[in-house]
Amino acid sequence: MKDKATFTIRDVARRAGVSTTTVSRVLSNSGPVSAEARRRVEQAIQALSYRPSRMARSFRAQRSQFIGLIISDVENPFYTSLVRAVEDVAYAHEYSLLLCNSDEDLDKERTYIQFMADERVAGVIGSPASEAETSFAALFDARIPVVSVDRRSMRTPVDTVLLDNVAAAHSLTQHIIAHGHRRIAAILPSSGITSGRERLCGFLQAMEEAGIEPDTNLVYEGKGSEEFGRQTTHMLLDRSDRPTAIFAGNNLITLGVLRAIQERRLRVPDDLAVVGLDEMPWMSLLAPGITVAAQPIHEMGQLAMQILLERIAGDRRPPREVKMAPRLIIRSSVAGRPLPETVSFNGNNKRR
Repeated sequence: MKDKATFTIRDVARRAGVSTTTVSRVLSNSGPVSAEARRRVEQAIQALSYRPSRMARSFRAQRSQFIGLIISDVENPFYTSLVRAVEDVAYAHEYSLLLCNSDEDLDKERTYIQFMADERVAGVIGSPASEAETSFAALFDARIPVVSVDRRSMRTPVDTVLLDNVAAAHSLTQHIIAHGHRRIAAILPSSGITSGRERLCGFLQAMEEAGIEPDTNLVYEGKGSEEFGRQTTHMLLDRSDRPTAIFAGNNLITLGVLRAIQERRLRVPDDLAVVGLDEMPWMSLLAPGITVAAQPIHEMGQLAMQILLERIAGDRRPPREVKMAPRLIIRSSVAGRPLPETVSFNGNNKRR
């Protein structure tokens, strides 16, 4: 006997003694089928444990059961958590994911966008490699709905779900300043993406409000990688007027900063204060734990997929942007004078 996974609609038809057209009508619950023929088909399906091909059903229905997900760095734990959240909602609605990793490369991203258009996926969730240059036009032309997550796409108006990056960076910087630090460095993702530009804005706003003139030689932008954070921290520590505190603009940069500090055999916060944007499980296990602004990653992914499902179902409202509030988690990575009783952070503080 054939393995269950290899049975086809023809096997069902043969066992039931009907045509493949009749089996198709039973499976899709469409077209005239006699009660007796339906009974025989259902018995054959049960006996063979037959499951219709998802791709075949999509072809017949002219509607794909696949969701495209284009992220910028699959090795970044932020995106790993995001993928899981999207997949949970997609699976619950009988969709599967096609996952593509752009590596922040516009050419690679364009290839994947065109691939999604050619395959006529049901919808696409993307994290644009460039706020100004990423274009979803190929998907628009194919009438495939798109939701942008974590970053904006300025060239094509789409629904967008992202963190309130300005508020997150602003409050982390406020926290450092409240402990008496004035010489503060910022190591940030490129300002060519939404998160990098807005986190820089939040950092500068907090400095200005405190009457501190930012030293442009202490502000670095680049690929938001661990190695970028590590190398930049070493450069900062080589300075004769090195900073007393570092604001790390994402989770991988934070890891690079901490690695460089360890390589120099320095201590946080005694030798250098550190805060980071993005919460990772290991940050609470360090001694001391790292103060962070945590993103609601799971909620962002779920909401992006829910909005996409609404678009797939025919929602024609104008594109909307949803900003999600960060959560400040205060640990012990910033030393100095005592923190004031209240730190302004969208009314959503957490100390531990």
